[in-house]
Amino acid sequence: MPCRALGHVQHWRDSDLQGGDLDGGRRAQDAREAALVALGQALRAEGYAFTTVTPETHRRVNARPEARQARTPRDVFGWSRPFARGVLSSRLQELLEQAGELETRDDGLLRSRVRFSSLGPGLYAHSAWPTVEEDAVFFGPDTYRFCSLLQRVPGTFRRVVDLGCGSGAGGLSVAGRSTEVVLADVSTESLVFARVNAELNGVRAVQVVHSDLLRDVSGRFDLIAANPPYLADTGGRTYRDGGGTYGTDLSVRIVREGVERLEPGGTLVLYTGTPVVEGEDLLRTALEQVWRSAPLTNVSYEELDPDVFSEELEKEPYADVERIALVALVARRA
Repeated sequence: MPCRALGHVQHWRDSDLQGGDLDGGRRAQDAREAALVALGQALRAEGYAFTTVTPETHRRVNARPEARQARTPRDVFGWSRPFARGVLSSRLQELLEQAGELETRDDGLLRSRVRFSSLGPGLYAHSAWPTVEEDAVFFGPDTYRFCSLLQRVPGTFRRVVDLGCGSGAGGLSVAGRSTEVVLADVSTESLVFARVNAELNGVRAVQVVHSDLLRDVSGRFDLIAANPPYLADTGGRTYRDGGGTYGTDLSVRIVREGVERLEPGGTLVLYTGTPVVEGEDLLRTALEQVWRSAPLTNVSYEELDPDVFSEELEKEPYADVERIALVALVARRA
């Protein structure tokens, strides 16, 4: 649960640190987050912009001979390319180092462990490519589609919660229509970036909560939104693995548990992926059992993209899966 405020963003958990480490840990964390915010502000002032692509597209573009080494800040903070000293201004490199996100490679080149992506008028910090760490914070095409879906949900909201918020982009994208936004995630690293992105984009009345879905989140909501992990990840990475045989368990939990916390007339928005086996959408089959017995109305379930992450089909968990589709569930509580 959140403890104190840094600016207007609810910040930290006392349980994250113990004893004498608490004050020192808070100071170090505050310094890291302040440096990341300042870095984002400096990039914005320089006119930086970058649209983040899929990991496979990123890999292919960076494999080109001319892309082996960064020449511009966009190469450094967008394409995550190694760079030599002098590519970044002294100010940008200093802030990157202050944030603890500057890495020196064995070949002497430098690398940023953080990326910045554009979404509408916003700029969002998240983990660098490739996102191989278990606690990596992902931002990519799914983020753009999720935020676009949320923009199509009409109305204004008193309280919004973004479950499994990652970078926080989803919840922050509707903050202008909301009185209060709660960003919740089990990943401590995600909460760091969520706080940074709220500050960087000037979003007020944001509460950042360490929580397994709604477990440590209080109250009811007019909008519950989620873009959860939806793959069966053999590496068990938090940002990718949705649990269960095919990675669908977390999506089912969100609907089942979210319904109980919606205000009457409130909206649930789930953007996720589903395995299709012998023509059957397995997630839809599981979710229909939930929504048919729940107090939901105006249920819409739509396939947004019929075929994504085809490279996953070569992995053992997907041996009998013919495709992975992107879907959106939007429903209201009666």
